[in-house]
Amino acid sequence: MSIFDRLKEKITGKQQPEHLRRGELGERAAEIHLKEQGLKFLTRNFHGAHGELDLIFRDGTSLLVFVEVKTRSSEDWTRPAAAVDARKKKLLSQTALEYLRLLKNPQVKFRFDIVEVLLLAGAVREVRHLPNAFALSKPLRYA
Repeated sequence: MSIFDRLKEKITGKQQPEHLRRGELGERAAEIHLKEQGLKFLTRNFHGAHGELDLIFRDGTSLLVFVEVKTRSSEDWTRPAAAVDARKKKLLSQTALEYLRLLKNPQVKFRFDIVEVLLLAGAVREVRHLPNAFALSKPLRYA
């Protein structure tokens, strides 16, 4: 949560919706976890015309890692990563290509990871990193 958001919350007395607070908590936990794994943090919440990339890291010197974070308080029905369906993969793929265009299309390899964050009573219980969880969507693949 930005300083502006915190200040606005104090002034208006309104709190952020619960799902947004959980999402931010999950993103922070994922960021810490990936840094501990040796990845170099680049940016968070990159917004493009097709959606948002939660986190972007660099692994080594020339591999970009686009990270989708899924935070849940329960796995009763399904794993959090299951929410990244074909439609979501396509949107993430399009947004990643937008990010690369802003960088003038560097000749770098990239991958898409998913990080599942499980909460218990509002606190992080477990973080699971699923590297190379999916490939660039088929219609967008390079020849």
